Amino acid sequence: MSMRFVRKLSHFAALSNDDVQAINRLGELRLRLYEPRETIIAEGERPEVINLHLDGWAYRHTVLANGKRQITSVLIPGDLCDFNMFVLDKMDHSVTALTSVAIARITRPDFEAVIAERPRLTQALWRETLVNAAIQRERTTTLGQRDAVERISHTLCELFIRLDCVGLTNGNSCPMPLSQAEIGEITGLTTVSVNRVLQDFRRSNLITLKHRTLTIVDFDELKRRAMFNPNYLHLGEAGGFSSIDS
Repeated sequence: MSMRFVRKLSHFAALSNDDVQAINRLGELRLRLYEPRETIIAEGERPEVINLHLDGWAYRHTVLANGKRQITSVLIPGDLCDFNMFVLDKMDHSVTALTSVAIARITRPDFEAVIAERPRLTQALWRETLVNAAIQRERTTTLGQRDAVERISHTLCELFIRLDCVGLTNGNSCPMPLSQAEIGEITGLTTVSVNRVLQDFRRSNLITLKHRTLTIVDFDELKRRAMFNPNYLHLGEAGGFSSIDS
């Protein structure tokens, strides 16, 4: 079940068969299933395990004192949650399941034992950490400088490429379980604004959204509207647009 994680790390380093087998063994440990809207780890809790997302979608979020919530990132299969959290005494945000989620809960000793013997795996993990930081920088730029059309089109482009990286696209289609309200929480927009933009995208024949599936009909135009440059994802020739950019 850790094949998504293997695919992702393979974009960052050439993994050996032994590396892959070590990852698979980690993915088989302490499997935990979560239902939609169930808390995976809450703000204020002490992180005791590293969560490897095997299946399903989740999101990081922060809730303000007035009850308003901001989704700060979306977690998809293949993402490693809380890799660096052991340096903190407690979580400064929460992680909640968006769909049904399967997670391998990896203890710190198990994780450290694997990476101590596998330099290429360690290299891939550090590169993945740097890419996650780059994604957050791009998110800050989006919230600060892009308008509603650019924010939503950029978010859709990024999610598609991330899903393509781990083998979860089908041609120009991919899963899209996010509601309009959740897209609004990611992009800092009201649900009304999200609905207006998505309706415009449909009328312009850029996308279709049906049965929790996104189909990007005109990727070039969606990228143009987003001013989207995938370089921050650092996938090179191995990832992004491979299935639909011809």
